[in-house]
Amino acid sequence: MQEIMEKARQLADLIVRSEEVDFYRRAEQQIKRSQKVQSLIAQIKRKQKELVHAKHLNKEQLAAQLEQELERLQDELDEIPIVAEFKESQLEINDLLQMVTNVIANTISEKIILSTGGDPLTGETGLMPLEDEKK
Repeated sequence: MQEIMEKARQLADLIVRSEEVDFYRRAEQQIKRSQKVQSLIAQIKRKQKELVHAKHLNKEQLAAQLEQELERLQDELDEIPIVAEFKESQLEINDLLQMVTNVIANTISEKIILSTGGDPLTGETGLMPLEDEKK
């Protein structure tokens, strides 16, 4: 088990050094340094709090107005190129992690199927002889 965990850490290190993660980090830093982006994020957070409060008080008209304002602010934020690139980089990292997970799962399944004399095309394992039958 310890060897598996060490290999997992090595894989994580490879992923952290990938182009996708590097781009993500750079985009994140640009977002943190952008006053416009930070201002919009702060406005969105304030409006979200106001919306929760309005809904709590059953002020439906105010809530509807706040939802429209939130949508406008979110659209404005999403139109900023670095924000769009940052979101795209998040998707790319998620895709990379999903691909790695799938490769691991598929490789394990295939090796189990083959080791039992099963059929990888159908995904069915074969029957392994019991310990008593081996003797």
